[in-house]
This record gives sequence, structure tokens and C-alpha cells, in this order.
Amino acid sequence: MLTIANIFEYLSPKIINIILDNTQEGICAVNPDREILFWNKGAEKISGYTWEEVRGKKCWDQVLVHVNSYGTKLCDDLCPALKVLEDGQPRYLEVYIHHKEGFLLPSGTHFFPLTEEKGKIIGAAEIFTDLSPKVLMPQKTAELRKMALLDPLTEVGNRRYLEIQLLSRLEELRKFKLSSGILYVDVDKLQNINEAFGIDNGDKVLRTIGQTLQNNVRFFDMVGRWKEDEFIVVILNITESKLDMIANKLRLLVGQATVPIEEDTINASISIGATLTRKNDTIDTLIERAQKLMKHAKWLGRNRVAFTLDLPRPKDAPSESS
Repeated sequence: MLTIANIFEYLSPKIINIILDNTQEGICAVNPDREILFWNKGAEKISGYTWEEVRGKKCWDQVLVHVNSYGTKLCDDLCPALKVLEDGQPRYLEVYIHHKEGFLLPSGTHFFPLTEEKGKIIGAAEIFTDLSPKVLMPQKTAELRKMALLDPLTEVGNRRYLEIQLLSRLEELRKFKLSSGILYVDVDKLQNINEAFGIDNGDKVLRTIGQTLQNNVRFFDMVGRWKEDEFIVVILNITESKLDMIANKLRLLVGQATVPIEEDTINASISIGATLTRKNDTIDTLIERAQKLMKHAKWLGRNRVAFTLDLPRPKDAPSESS
């Protein structure tokens, strides 16, 4: 009787590769130097990188580049693959990985050692799953495009889409007392990025930020582009403390997102004004309050979240400009 443990002894390498390439999970294997030796079709689909693009690269060399929920890169001393190579103990982590386009995706990732017959560790393998809300996102994107509610550059909802959603959330609050959270997101110093790297690369930054926001909220929450360099995230049925956590998680993830350009990368930060819907709010009062909080976050030094206006401005904070 065949078992999972010995079934591969009866299969040719070609058949094994067919099986591995038809799994939904990404599979990556590295040697003790963390050089990529195997990269299946699932890894290509999730990350956007082909086998030809990653062959022979180190796993930390602008491929995946794992980030934790605090926005810390794990590719040096905290690298899970490195830990597995050192102690031989499997690990499971929920981390964020870089897509080829630069945005971050949430991932459930298993790391385990690869050993020879005598037990010597000869490498490490990583099996990773895309945890972003992909079940509904493609259908949602297609529907928004069909109804002219999609921003073509960032592929998140447009301003009209946001206005419809905000009106619905305010109606829910009045009828059912269900409060929603609003994050008013502004890209810090986009004008400087456009001047330094060109408008086309500035557009790539906007798309990367929009996709990072979209892929790291729940499938029933909403992300849209409000103005040129401003996004709004609508978080349903949320408390202020949880909204604070979500806002700062998104801020940290955007700070780690990168736009590759030739031999360099572009990073950007965001400032966020966060508020809950109120009983007597209109769209105008809600947006005005969130925008004012966003500007306060910039006034405090950028790359932060503001819930109130009563924090003192740091002495070394830069002057406010986009």
C-alpha cells in the first residue's frame, strides 16, 4: 500500500514537477547559502516572479522579502529560512511578501528543512499561500470596471465608488447603529518623487500603495482613490482601538512596499487621518474631519496616524508640504 511518505519513490521527476506545479501554493527551495534552487508555478502566480527571474538569486535579494506585521524585514538575523537551516525545526509564520510590482501580500508560510538520508541539512523549503481576499477580488474588480467605478491606474475603487459606500455606511449607522471606520490616506511628498523619478514612476508608486492597501484589508472592507495622491479605506463594524491597529499596520506595510526601477527602488510613506462615523455625519463632515486629521498627521512629522488634534507638534517636525 502506498503512503504519502513513500509515494514519490514510484514517480518520475517529471511527474513530481507536474504535481508541484499544479498546486495553488507557492513552493521555493534554497541551499544553505539561501540560493533559490526550485520555484514552482504557484510561486510565479503569487509573486509575479518567473523561475527564470529568480534562478540562482538569494531568497533575500528582492525576491519575496518577508516583512512582519510591525513592518520589520525578516531577511537578516530574523530570517525564518536561516533559522530552519540552523536548528532543523519547522516553522509557520503569517508574514507579508513582496510582489514583483512592489506591493505587499499577506502570506501564510511554512518553512521546513531539507535533509539527506543521514539527516544532514542540505537546504530549506518554503510553502506559502496568498492570504489576501482573492476569492472575491477579481469578481469585484470586474464589476467595478463594468460600472465605471474603478480607478484605472491603481485598480481600486474610484471617488464615485467611495461616495456610494460612504453613503451606505452612514445609513447603516443611523438604522442599525453599526459604526464604520474611515482612513484618509495621503502619500507623503509625491511631488518630490515625481520630480526625482518621473511621473510614470510616481504613478507606479500610487498603484503599489493602492494594491498594498487593497490586499491587506478584509474582503468586505473597501479601498478607493479619492484624489490624485489620496486614498480612503472604509473599515466596517470596527472599534477605535482596532481601527488604530489596522491603520498603523497599513502604514507600516506601505512603508516597506517598493517600486523597482532599473538598479534602484522607490519607497514612499503615508500619513493617515482615522475616525469613526458619527450619528449626525454627512459625507462632507466625515471627509472633512478625516482630512483634517490626516493634515494633522503630516504636521506632526508625516508617516503616522492621527485620531485626535490635541497632540503637540514635535520640535524637529518638518514643515507641512504634501
